[in-house]
Amino acid sequence: MLNNASLVALVATKLPEKSRAFYADTLGLTLISDDPFAIVFDAHGVMLRVQKVQTHTPQPHTVLGWDVADVHARVVELTAKGVLFERYAGLAQDAAGVWASPSGAQIAWFKDPDGNMLSLTQFA
Repeated sequence: MLNNASLVALVATKLPEKSRAFYADTLGLTLISDDPFAIVFDAHGVMLRVQKVQTHTPQPHTVLGWDVADVHARVVELTAKGVLFERYAGLAQDAAGVWASPSGAQIAWFKDPDGNMLSLTQFA
């Protein structure tokens, strides 16, 4: 039924000014619009709506992720822009914070200004 419909990704923010700068300037997404309800970005052809909310409790799991060709290169670039990558006890992450999953995918996690967990994945 929805196989011909475009997917819209949604994430919440109670810090819209910081989120707008983070998604546009830090992550490099193209800003489409900013209205009282949401900040809208083009994420490589997928609409990302950063919904403006009064209260927000971030989820303890990844809410948005990107499939990247070279996870280590993206980690270096984002680290240079001030992004901190998460470290997890019990996961064998390398010096850059990248974990090699059993499938061979390499994954790194970071948070947006609201604490939403985001990820970069280089699939095997």
